[in-house]
Amino acid sequence: MALATRTDRRPSLARTMWDSSVGKKTVMAVSGLIMLLYLVVHMIGNLKIFFGAGEFNHYAHWLRTVGEPFMHYEWTLWLIRIVLVVAVVAHAVSAYQLSRRDIRARPSKYVHRKPRASYATRTMRWGGIILGLFIVWHLLDLTTGTVHSGGFQEGHPYQNVVDTFSTWYGNVIYIVAMLALGLHVRHGFWSAAQTLGVGSRSRDRALKAVANVLALLLTAGFIAVPVGVMTGVVS
Repeated sequence: MALATRTDRRPSLARTMWDSSVGKKTVMAVSGLIMLLYLVVHMIGNLKIFFGAGEFNHYAHWLRTVGEPFMHYEWTLWLIRIVLVVAVVAHAVSAYQLSRRDIRARPSKYVHRKPRASYATRTMRWGGIILGLFIVWHLLDLTTGTVHSGGFQEGHPYQNVVDTFSTWYGNVIYIVAMLALGLHVRHGFWSAAQTLGVGSRSRDRALKAVANVLALLLTAGFIAVPVGVMTGVVS
């Protein structure tokens, strides 16, 4: 009689980690911190618009030449874009799967009401959806020019930004998204610290303070640009 051959394989360590709730939370934490680092740098770059068209356009051009001559024109920028796309997709997929897992684990309502969560905690999911839709609009507006108002000008980012924030809907979309971002960062930074084992009873107050400061600075820094256009400081 021929011996039966085993066809089943043990899942890899990476697959085992991904299938676990802890693994998905870790992916969310790491991808979230990658995006947070990008946001801080992006906000600082955006504020250069207050120094005039020349400096802002020069900064935008510099982003495309980073790493030259070792890196070809725009290679570094595309590398950053790829990392960000992977981070956004990993973050969104992890959040969705954890949400579905949580719903399946609690098919019926609790008998006793849970303590009231913070506003940021209760709006994390909707905030994530708002930010996801905003990213699509933002790229179509200022990267490809597909939905841009006033005539998109390739190589003239200063004028493109002014055009966008010269419309009421451009301001509303951007400001609402940045408010959602602030709430998302406020809760997400602290949650990431807990997931990665950085949090503790003695550090929680400091971590929450850092989360609040980061959320406030990012929200104010990003919103400063449309406010600057609306008030005529940037024109």
